[in-house]
Amino acid sequence: MRRSDFNYSLPPELIAQRPPERRGESRLLCLESGAALADRMIRDLPAQLGVGDLLVFNDTRVIPARLFGEKASGGRVEILLERLLDAHSFLAQVRASKPLRPGGEVRVDGCADVLMVEAREEPFYRLRLQGEGTVLDLLERVGHIPLPPYIERADEAGDRERYQTIFAQTPGAVAAPTAGLHFDEALLDAMRARGARIETLTLHVGAGTFQPLRVDDLAEHRMHAERYSISPALAQAYALTRAAGGRVVAIGTTSVRALESAAAIHAEQHGGTRGDALQAGPGETRIFITPGYRFAAVDALLTNFHLPESTLLMLVSAFAGHVRVMAAYRHAVQARYRFFSYGDAMWLPRHVE
Repeated sequence: MRRSDFNYSLPPELIAQRPPERRGESRLLCLESGAALADRMIRDLPAQLGVGDLLVFNDTRVIPARLFGEKASGGRVEILLERLLDAHSFLAQVRASKPLRPGGEVRVDGCADVLMVEAREEPFYRLRLQGEGTVLDLLERVGHIPLPPYIERADEAGDRERYQTIFAQTPGAVAAPTAGLHFDEALLDAMRARGARIETLTLHVGAGTFQPLRVDDLAEHRMHAERYSISPALAQAYALTRAAGGRVVAIGTTSVRALESAAAIHAEQHGGTRGDALQAGPGETRIFITPGYRFAAVDALLTNFHLPESTLLMLVSAFAGHVRVMAAYRHAVQARYRFFSYGDAMWLPRHVE
């Protein structure tokens, strides 16, 4: 397939610029059997669940990963952290009028801290914080929440809370696992009352999630790497769910990527059928899921609406069927759903041809 197969027309006013007033107030577009669609609310999600279903959330915590500063020459610099390397160094995307040079320094706005440019590691720079403080401390003091580029406003104080899921606890992401933004404690209680079990994994979303595809042939695209971790508790819950015939429900595409990767690694290392079990522990994934991929670990998916021609829309199309998903997106536009990070959600059972 080609990149253009995943294009659709989206009026700009449907791109959500702010979250709903309260969590749990979003709309929910449900793909049902065949090509049927149902317009519901996120509070109706428990009705889609059954006894023994396992819901998997991403507990990554978004860090205030955007910094502003200036070079010794006075030139302005915008820095977006991609990945922490240790307490004092990190990889970052950098916007500046001229490329930074190794050995150069950037003085960070709002404080006296200085970042030294250690090297260029395409497409990133490796930067090191001078002095005794840590990068995370610096970000918490003067960093900005890295709202996606399609949110056309500066970050605000409220984004520090609303651009986090209620599960967020492991710092490291530069973008939220946005399907989890819809949930509050009342909704979680309602799902548990249906007999569903809730577990978490960690996948730190990188800035590469917003990078557009620059090739039309999908086979030529190389995915950015993302770190994840599967706990022993999740691996055990997954095995019990499979044994009992329950469904594994991924809350967001990040959970899909981690679960499918961990299932593949377990099969490679231990034999057996892919999907029988998860490999617990840390890992890194570059998995690029497009139509034709055979899912083994995930049976149903809750996800937000994704950008045209994005790798995430390709994943969703692979999961629920390309024709069905693109038709659902056209319906969502006509029905005036809110799109992207602060927008509405979709419920998708896995499509089996």
